[in-house]
Amino acid sequence: MSTQQHEDSVWRRLGRRILRAQALQIVFVWLVIVAGFSALAPQAFFQTSNFLNIAVSVSILAILGVGTTFIIITAGIDLSMGAVLVFSGVVASLVMQAIGDGEGWGVAVLGAFAALASGTLWGLVNGSLVAKAKVPPMIVTLGTFGAALGLSQVLTGGIDQHATPKVLEDTIGFGKVLGIPVLVLIAAIVVTIGIVVLRRTRFGLHTEAIGSNPEAGRRVGIKVDRQLIKVYTLAGFLAGLAGLLNLSFFRSTTIAGHSLTNLDVIAGVVIGGTSLFGGFGTVFGTVIGLLIPATLRNGFVILGVQPYWQQVVVGAFLIAAVYFDQQRRAAANRGQDHGGLISRLLKNHRKEK
Repeated sequence: MSTQQHEDSVWRRLGRRILRAQALQIVFVWLVIVAGFSALAPQAFFQTSNFLNIAVSVSILAILGVGTTFIIITAGIDLSMGAVLVFSGVVASLVMQAIGDGEGWGVAVLGAFAALASGTLWGLVNGSLVAKAKVPPMIVTLGTFGAALGLSQVLTGGIDQHATPKVLEDTIGFGKVLGIPVLVLIAAIVVTIGIVVLRRTRFGLHTEAIGSNPEAGRRVGIKVDRQLIKVYTLAGFLAGLAGLLNLSFFRSTTIAGHSLTNLDVIAGVVIGGTSLFGGFGTVFGTVIGLLIPATLRNGFVILGVQPYWQQVVVGAFLIAAVYFDQQRRAAANRGQDHGGLISRLLKNHRKEK
């Protein structure tokens, strides 16, 4: 093994240890937020139904978050996911409206296929432009964000579509299994698969490798361009799935409702511990990172606090997450592991004594 390969391996192992600590810290922060709202409004907040409402509100974002986590691990970014979600829902709705009476499982299956194919195609376009044309990911996905949203408006005349088979609404949109919403179950399955793929498969290992050092990845035989295309295509597929779920739940394509979805998801991914500079990340952390703003929003509504404060708090979390990520990377580059935020705070507290 070359010195470069050994250094990359050490970096990835160190990154995983730090991430495990980071994920626990993010869970701790979320539990503190839950405890705070539970103490302030126990009758309204600390209820099973309320937690299910929070889970439902995070479900679609979590599916987008899985794909975005893989992209950010490659040191990329995806600003197009919200528009791809809308486009996939529009295509699915138009297809289902055009077939027969627009009802039944046959129509629903064809609509689902249309949504998944649409999202996958946009992901393939993003990946090809990033990997082959060497256009920066931010520029590519910003361009496809405008293109996907514009085409959605062209296809619909800017008017939301509502053609959704009742079976899709009753089973996926509002269905439950053992009292748990189907939306939450689907999101949980996608998240679980994402965790396994990232941590236990060659695909996940190669994703981390090219994010850490793409040139070293090439030297050990990783087809970097092909891997990038696969990652962006995966994210597009998941955006298509999110578009189908969004259509089933809201019974509308919600064309104007996802202008900030990309920022919400990216914030959740970064707050959850995935490095904005690439190299390592965690799908589980992404879910917790998305739960924090959702819980804040829910708690603020219950307490009668203006929801705009939620954006302020999330912004502060995001800046803090990037700052500590920079500190971790600096410590790793010096061959030091300074630990996480909580351990450092405890260390400083002991010094003051």
